[in-house]
Amino acid sequence: MESVDLQVLEAARRWAAEGRRFALITVAHTWGSAPRPAGSWLVIRDDGMAVGSVSGGCVEDDIMARMREGRLGDRLPFSLDYGVTQDEAARFGLPCGGALQLVVEPQPDAAQLDQLARRLEHGELVLREVDLTRGSTSLGLAERADALSWNGERLRTVHGPQWRLFIVGAGQISYYLAQMAQALDYDITICEPRGEYGAEWRVPGTKLVSSMPDDAFLSMQADSRCAVVALTHDPKLDDMLLLEALRSPAFYVGAVGSRLNDSKRRERLSRHFDFSSDELARLHGPIGLPIGSHTPPEIAVAIVAEMTAVRHGAPIALRNVLL
Repeated sequence: MESVDLQVLEAARRWAAEGRRFALITVAHTWGSAPRPAGSWLVIRDDGMAVGSVSGGCVEDDIMARMREGRLGDRLPFSLDYGVTQDEAARFGLPCGGALQLVVEPQPDAAQLDQLARRLEHGELVLREVDLTRGSTSLGLAERADALSWNGERLRTVHGPQWRLFIVGAGQISYYLAQMAQALDYDITICEPRGEYGAEWRVPGTKLVSSMPDDAFLSMQADSRCAVVALTHDPKLDDMLLLEALRSPAFYVGAVGSRLNDSKRRERLSRHFDFSSDELARLHGPIGLPIGSHTPPEIAVAIVAEMTAVRHGAPIALRNVLL
């Protein structure tokens, strides 16, 4: 669940407590170059005030007008299409013939939204279902393999920490990386067996563990929505993690170090631990995109950028040199 959607949820709960009428709109499906992905939220109040986005601003103006004029329905959820034709796409400013299919809840269940917020605060992964045929919504426990689905009648969305980041080392780079990754909705675990480093870790909302990196990583049961980053500069600790991470389903595995250190690391893994060339090719090192980074926050930006590129399947042609 994106951070902006948590802001939407908070606005909806606040307006409900104030006794205001509001509608909740979800992007159910997109075609072409739609500005916002499926699952994005918008909440709009009876006076037209809105939080969130479903199109980057073009469609929102029409939705606001519908809300102010009482044309967003009375109670039951329904679907609403934009940009189905080229003329309509041009009218609403949707790029490249893009189109959106939205699910509108004119009167969402405020108590259920409170329950969703409480469950998210406890770190739960929640499955929310909107059934247009029955006019109902429900909450359930989601699995990490669950994803958004829409069949024209039933919308299922997943809310909570779907993506995870495992970091070894509680140094300065990790401090900035953890905060940036939180903004991208990662659930973050910091592994720091060195007591002198772990004692000073101060990033709220992250989990700090002091066990050895391989044991801590195996205990989290990594899947394809996990990113793994080794940032200690200590081969004994970083390699311990890589031995497990490179053979896991994690979508991203990276380790800090210069080109020389990265070359030595790959040689160690190949010679002493029998890693194949395909397995070593999964290692991102030197870590981060080549943006000329030198300071800890700049290096963290480079790492987050590379993680994001890999997550979205964007091509990465060059490597940065991080000392």
